[in-house]
Order: sequence, then structure tokens, then C-alpha cells
Amino acid sequence: MRVLSGIQPTGLIHIGSYLGAIKHWIELQEKKECVFFIADLHALTVLREPKTLQKDIFELAAELLAVGLDPKKCIIFVQSQVKEHTELTWLLNTITPVAELERMTQYKTKTKQFKKNVNAGLLNYPVLQAADILLYQTNLVPVGKDQLQHLELTRTIARKFNQRFGRYPPAGPIFIEPKALITEIGAKIMALTEPKKKMSKSFPKSCLYLFDNPKIIREKIMTAVTDPGKEIKYNLSKKPGISNLLTIYNLFSGRTIKEIEKEFKGKGYQIFKEKLAQLLIKKLEPFRRKKKEFELNQAFLEKTLEDGRKRAQVIAEKTMKNVRKKMGLSSF
Repeated sequence: MRVLSGIQPTGLIHIGSYLGAIKHWIELQEKKECVFFIADLHALTVLREPKTLQKDIFELAAELLAVGLDPKKCIIFVQSQVKEHTELTWLLNTITPVAELERMTQYKTKTKQFKKNVNAGLLNYPVLQAADILLYQTNLVPVGKDQLQHLELTRTIARKFNQRFGRYPPAGPIFIEPKALITEIGAKIMALTEPKKKMSKSFPKSCLYLFDNPKIIREKIMTAVTDPGKEIKYNLSKKPGISNLLTIYNLFSGRTIKEIEKEFKGKGYQIFKEKLAQLLIKKLEPFRRKKKEFELNQAFLEKTLEDGRKRAQVIAEKTMKNVRKKMGLSSF
């Protein structure tokens, strides 16, 4: 069973991304055949400075290794370094109706958010995403609920391609229809200052980054929004602030929310927040230390990404050879 996922090099990793996605990647690499990539092509839909993008790619690579991705157990590479991603995107574009892309919720949101840069990439984003997935004959894709629409489009494109070209020699389907792998617990960490909104880099003050120093961690936790009253109780509808902090405590400590509620019964928000800050400082310290070590070894980062590219290329080339043959494209 092959698992695939990608992450854009758009700045530091926050705990929402870690708990909702990357932490599960680390668990999956022990059990499945995993392919993880730095999605630099996707990042281009927003204007980026070339020098900054290069820096962000290597910084993200260092962070992924620091939190536990192991290149001996999974494939890690940079998306743009495998040319088959863009080739397959173009071929899939020729069978994807524009109407399907225009109805994507994320496209509608992005065009409102980036009114001065509504580029074709925003519209074609899901086709590139489909190419990313189908290129590696992926069985499972870890996704949040906000990405389910894109994955369903990927399944539709795979089905349509198989029906259209599957009858040509060698007969049979070309693509696997991937399934969603959804992790409910911790899949949605909310903003510290606005606990009814998902944690996002768009609101830096509401984000707790994995590599924040101890002073900043304490400040962010101690100023996090809570709720009326003083009871440490999980109740998403009535107490979204403290429920979010309890979820973070639960996922970093490994203790159940009931156990945490019992420990802090009658103790108030201040004591709870202080303990949570201490827990996070302790748990995140190894990540900070390892990141510094990797950043000091640029040659190792480059070799890791190049080795990953070579391994990814083998799978991608095999898929594309079959796709080209099925579509009647020249093979000489």
C-alpha cells in the first residue's frame, strides 16, 4: 500500500500541520511505502521571490528530517525535480472539464483572497494535485476534510482516463483510484487567538510554530484565548478556546482529555496554561536542536533530496511510459 502526501515550502511548520499531518507521516513510514514531497510547484500560485523559495525548500527539508521523517524508510524529494509531474498535469488537463475546476471550493476562496493575482495556476491546482497522486500509483492519501473535494476529483480523473484509454494495448487500467486516509483526532488545531478558526500561517500571532523558542512558546500559550468561567472542560461548542488547548495537551502528552481534565479540576486557566507551556517547551526542544544540526549540513540535505528524487523518478517514469503508450504519443 503506497501513501503519498506533499507540503508547500511556505514558511515554518506550525503545530497544526504537525499534529494534523506530519506526525501521522512519521507513523505511516513505519508501516507503509511512503512518498513525501516538497510541493514547490504548488507554491508558485502565489508570487514568490526565487531566493526566498530556495531557502524555504531547504529549511522545510531540515524541519521534516528534524521531526522524524527518515529517508531510509520513505522517499523525500522536491516536486519540481521530477519533470513527470508537469508532463502528466498537461495530459490530465486535456480530459478535465473546466466546469469541474471552477466549482472547486478552494478555487473560489483563493480567487477572493488573491484578487490581484488570479492566475491559471489557481484554477489548475487540482489537476497538478491529481498528477502528483496518480503518478505514483498511490493507494492512500492523508487528507483533511477540506481536501476531500480535490481527492474526489482525482478519483474522477483517474476513472475517466482509465475508461478512455484503458482499452488500448496493453489493455487494462492505467491509474489506481486513490482513497482518503483521514485522521480525526488532531486533524484540526485551531488558532490560539481565534479558536473558531483553523490555525494558519496567514495569522502568525495565532500560530505556534514547532521551532519557536521557549520564551515565545510561553508567551503564545499564556495569551491564548480561553472562555468565560475557569473550568478546564472539553466542550467545543461552549468552550472552544480551552477545548483547543486540551486537544494540544492531549496530543503532545499522550494522555487522554479525561485524565487531563481530572488533573486540573478546580485549578483554573493560569495553572493549566503554565503546565501546557512547560510540556510544549520540553517536547519541542529536540526538534529545535535537530533542525540546527541539519541546517549546518547543507551537503547532507542536498544528497537526501537527490537520492529521493532518483527513487521517485523510477516510479514516475514507469507510469509515464505506460501513459504515453496508451495515449498514442511518440516513444522514439
